Amino acid sequence: MSILQTSADINVLINSDVSSSERRVNPAWSIAQLKSKLLPITGIPPSSQQLTLRLPHAPQPIPIASNDEEATQLSNFPLQPYAEIHVVDTRPASARLNLTDTSEIEKWEMPKEQYEKRTDSVRAWKERNQLGRFDPQKEQKEAEAHERLWREVNRRGIQVGMRCRVGGEDGRRGTVRFVGEVPEIPNGGLWVGFEADEPTGKNDGSVGGKSYFACKPKHGSFVRPDRVEVGDFPEIGDLEDLEEM
Repeated sequence: MSILQTSADINVLINSDVSSSERRVNPAWSIAQLKSKLLPITGIPPSSQQLTLRLPHAPQPIPIASNDEEATQLSNFPLQPYAEIHVVDTRPASARLNLTDTSEIEKWEMPKEQYEKRTDSVRAWKERNQLGRFDPQKEQKEAEAHERLWREVNRRGIQVGMRCRVGGEDGRRGTVRFVGEVPEIPNGGLWVGFEADEPTGKNDGSVGGKSYFACKPKHGSFVRPDRVEVGDFPEIGDLEDLEEM
């Protein structure tokens, strides 16, 4: 009596524009069978699936296609463990499912009154431990921290218009353009705004739409006073680090 033998399953990676997963496929499947099994994984109808096989050392993807997909088995293609089968949706963009756009999804937010009544929230924990805005000494601590920062500014001699270095010997160089409070930055406090010599900053001297000083884009930054060292720091030239020849 003969025993019916089937090809062993192979683990492959199934990728599309909206999904990625590891699956087991059988080389005895036809292309049509594979496409029907890919429908619940990718959401793409079989008739709109364009399949390619991508192997680690192959220079080009290999199309998984045939004039007779019902009769053509996957064994006709060089399947390898953990090869990638990429699925392209050939439908017009307007007919495809957009699973990444959440702009039209209605978001639910717990009403503020209901949230404040909960005893297992972060707010309740902070209130029990008198942290943050529930700290009875919050205003006093903030005033003391503000005073410490101003003392640091005065101790370091930081003034608008002075040359500075931020981050130590290998740090950025620039010019102090602002010293004061910037409410738009979380955690408040005192900040030093400086214009860097090179485009290593984060802004143009503006934060949250409010301008504190003017400079070129990516040349402005705001840092705490303890990171700023003022002095006679020349601008970094393009040839400064080149050795003489």
